[in-house]
Amino acid sequence: MKNIEINAKTSEEEITISLKEYNNLIAQNKKLAQDLEWLKESIRLNNRKMFGSSSEKTEDSAQLNVFNEAEEFADIRKPEPELEEVKSHYRKKRTKKDRLPEDLPVEIVEYRLNEDEQNCPNCGEELHEMGKEVVREELKIIPAQAVIVQHVRYTYSCRNCEKTGTEVPVIKAPVKNAVIKGSFASPEAVAYIMTQKYLMDIPLYRQENDFKRRDIQLSRQTMANWIMKSSEDWLKPVYDALHKKLISCTTGHADETTVQVLKEPGKKSQSKSYMWLYRTGQYEKDQIALYDYRSSRNAVHAQNFLKGFSGYLHCDGYQAYKKLANVTLVQCLAHSRRKFDEALTCLKEEERKDSKAAIGLAYCNKLFKIERDIEDMSPEEKYIKRQELSKPVLDGFYAWLNSFTPAKQSHLGNAVTYTLNQWQNLQNYLLDGRLNICNNSAEHMAKSFALCRKNFLFSNTPRGAEASATVMSIIETAKLNKIDAFKYLTYIFKTAPQLDMTKEEDVEKLLPEVFLNGQKENA
Repeated sequence: MKNIEINAKTSEEEITISLKEYNNLIAQNKKLAQDLEWLKESIRLNNRKMFGSSSEKTEDSAQLNVFNEAEEFADIRKPEPELEEVKSHYRKKRTKKDRLPEDLPVEIVEYRLNEDEQNCPNCGEELHEMGKEVVREELKIIPAQAVIVQHVRYTYSCRNCEKTGTEVPVIKAPVKNAVIKGSFASPEAVAYIMTQKYLMDIPLYRQENDFKRRDIQLSRQTMANWIMKSSEDWLKPVYDALHKKLISCTTGHADETTVQVLKEPGKKSQSKSYMWLYRTGQYEKDQIALYDYRSSRNAVHAQNFLKGFSGYLHCDGYQAYKKLANVTLVQCLAHSRRKFDEALTCLKEEERKDSKAAIGLAYCNKLFKIERDIEDMSPEEKYIKRQELSKPVLDGFYAWLNSFTPAKQSHLGNAVTYTLNQWQNLQNYLLDGRLNICNNSAEHMAKSFALCRKNFLFSNTPRGAEASATVMSIIETAKLNKIDAFKYLTYIFKTAPQLDMTKEEDVEKLLPEVFLNGQKENA
């Protein structure tokens, strides 16, 4: 190739470079410009994450209607709001956010006149009660109370045998087994500590301080022992039974999040372990949520846990799920939407309108809007509506994604590349009306654990992490079934010690549906 020289004049001297060198400089300059733009985008995004709202809800000012349809933000399911007249104009009727349950016990405080005041001020005759009125109602909070429960067993003997016989039988009344043999723990105490730690996110050291304020010396070491012992003896068999039920379902969700375990064999204390999360699909008869602690994020863990599962699995783009056999992956479109939202955030305010990031976000918003409109329909109706409404939008979205090539080193490039790479699995929710457009239900489970993890920071040993996984599984399953977690745990700890936990039929007596049926019968 012929070497062409190009002159570049400066104020002091004239230099000569080859065309090849000139092109290299142009390429380097372009690369530096791309790097600079990437850094600017990253700074804007990090500023939003650090100082802005964590919500991914699109503000009205950023809702760019690229489809130019009047019904873009309409919701035909919602009735017209009730109006109340306020002088010369109307406004939406306010709704009260605070609500008290109707079955709360009522304590009545009565106000009567003293006897010396119960005379008529006019004639002096005795007054009589003609009526009463409720002046106000107050919410009274009674702090948790601690009591000592003594289990007293009576013994019996025969008076006749004492007189006439050579042997006198002594019969003792049967006593129910304790939740922890040789301990002063009660079912209620263990259930309370567990719900405080794993439902209310109150770590054991804070519970210890709270007990001290009530003059109860209960160390966090004792509480930790109670949790692990009760979890292993009584909750783990229930967990295993729920696991079998989950595997038998045909729709499910999966996700994973990090957990730190200090004393894990062969690993540094600062290294990451993982809490895998699994739950049944929205329309499954059994609503189950399970956590599975593992030392790594290796695909073998998901394969082992889901062995025997066959059907649809909602998940993110993690490669481990793609190694599962007999499973159709339904990937979360919310992940794709999030990437377009981040790409839009990275742009300057004046650049956002009609940008490609805004168009991609609008396609995602349109698909989620359809899901909100049909959320109350049956799975069969959802399937039909998705073919009619969602599929054309997805087809248009796919054509748009292939209509341009964004810079690879950009947040828009990341969004487009991710969406195209996962495209088949992203649209698999069209295959069955029971499926969801996103994996939010599993991610909410991850958030529940993350909030709990934020307070207790880490687990000391793998045994403690496994106990946490088991307890949180029972609590989250109770929440899915609209069961009071404290009452359910108390029921298990009272009932399980009286059963043979090696027998499947006995363990089934502790499952959520049995507890619910018992609650209905007692109501």
